[in-house]
Amino acid sequence: MFYALYCRAYQLFLKFAVLFLNWSPPELLQGPGSVKELPKLIKSHGLKKILVVTDQNLRKLGLLDALLTELDALGIAVAVYADTCANPTIENVEQARALYLSERCEGIIAFGGGSPMDCAKVTGARVVRPGKPVQKMRGLFGVLRKLPPLYAIPTTAGTGSEVTIAAVITDGETHEKFPINDPSLRPRCAVLDPELTVGLPPHITSTTGMDALTHAVEAFIGRSNTRRTEAWALSATEAVFAHIETVYADGKNLPAREAMLRAAFDAGLAFTRAYVGYVHAIAHALGGLYNVPHGLANAVILPHMLDYFGESAHKRLALLADAAGIAREERGDAEKANAFIAEMRAMNARMGIPAGFDCIREEDIPTIAARALREANPLYPVPKLMRAKDCEAFIAGLRTEKE
Repeated sequence: MFYALYCRAYQLFLKFAVLFLNWSPPELLQGPGSVKELPKLIKSHGLKKILVVTDQNLRKLGLLDALLTELDALGIAVAVYADTCANPTIENVEQARALYLSERCEGIIAFGGGSPMDCAKVTGARVVRPGKPVQKMRGLFGVLRKLPPLYAIPTTAGTGSEVTIAAVITDGETHEKFPINDPSLRPRCAVLDPELTVGLPPHITSTTGMDALTHAVEAFIGRSNTRRTEAWALSATEAVFAHIETVYADGKNLPAREAMLRAAFDAGLAFTRAYVGYVHAIAHALGGLYNVPHGLANAVILPHMLDYFGESAHKRLALLADAAGIAREERGDAEKANAFIAEMRAMNARMGIPAGFDCIREEDIPTIAARALREANPLYPVPKLMRAKDCEAFIAGLRTEKE
């Protein structure tokens, strides 16, 4: 009882304390070809050399070419760090920081999915906090310094990192994945260019899209919403349900791709202010320990977690069901909520997303639960609190046998 009161008091205090922070969203460039407009903006900011943080796959696919050509045409020199791994590590951050300093860069472009964006954010944090190790930045307000100008170009419609104050990094030695939350991590500008997402494979399209849905749902059912975060979460939920299977089946559908980018952006706006919940905490633990892709982890865990929350989330889930156009004939919050969860499971199945994980080892469950709860409690304003035994039982229920 005391622990629950402590968590809720902490969350209530934080809900009002953050009213004094600057929540201005980044400047937004959007639409097909908008990536070519970013160099002009960078030029107007007076930057002469910039670090691009990306990964090898994107570099090999040539997605950077148009951006690099435009930067060169405007006389802006570029250094490229392309070794970001799927769950970016402290080592990635330190390598990118070393390149930034040796090349005397003046700003950073994050180009890619959530991994390059997280790596770029924490690289900027280390540039301005040279004496503070990444491990010491975990949690809330661990940076508190203005970063070099940061520009975010998402190539997936999922993480929303282009608009959030969060980054997630893995400690390569302990295999622990942890969040860093600080207003200074919000990019100065975000570019939503659907042409950059056209080549995404269907399985990445589906899991990153479900990542965006998870952001919207966890933000909306939590206890720290404002009217604006509710509106963003509802809009994102409606868009994901309307477009995700279209882009999964037809990746070249630009209007649908653009709608998914905007959904991810709106969901990012919602959760960076209203927070996420246990789905993300457990997904981060699985990502750190087993390298499970973050979007896939969220997609699998979300319907299970909504079942766990039960009646405590029914009223809010019913509103999401209405926004998504689900359960029009059902009456009552419980029926609508259960229909929403059922449709989410069905959508996962239609896109080839499994219902559980075959990588979870029974002996790891206490470690996974401890790491998840260390992240989540007392910060995340979830509908129903979990203790260690609850979390361990929940994680055990996610296990499936290897085929």
